[in-house]
Amino acid sequence: MDPSDRRILLLFHTKLQRWLQPGGHADGDADLARVALREAVEETGIAGLRVVEPAVDLDVHRVEPPSEDAHDHHDVRFLVLAPPGSVPVGNHESEALRWVSEADIAALGADQGLCRLARRALSRLDSLEA
Repeated sequence: MDPSDRRILLLFHTKLQRWLQPGGHADGDADLARVALREAVEETGIAGLRVVEPAVDLDVHRVEPPSEDAHDHHDVRFLVLAPPGSVPVGNHESEALRWVSEADIAALGADQGLCRLARRALSRLDSLEA
């Protein structure tokens, strides 16, 4: 999230063909805040990101990627703050990256979990600014 204008960065996931928050797999790393930072940097190309702890959301959902068995994902989600005016540079995992307002998220076809994440992240941002 860019705290200067409260926009949220989403990516259009290449495999899943959906708009999602940046993220990835822990790959055995138990420090989930560190994982969130690593994945956010890898998927956005933005330097100077900052993770706010504790996590703001936990989401369990089913994914059905092509060429893989359907399986459950357990997403531990953090608020990650970008320097104001950051310009993202995606990687092979996404077809597009877009800064959006909370109101834009549902129009992109986001599920309830992503809408909830946006609300909780904005609420946490408000508590940091208070």
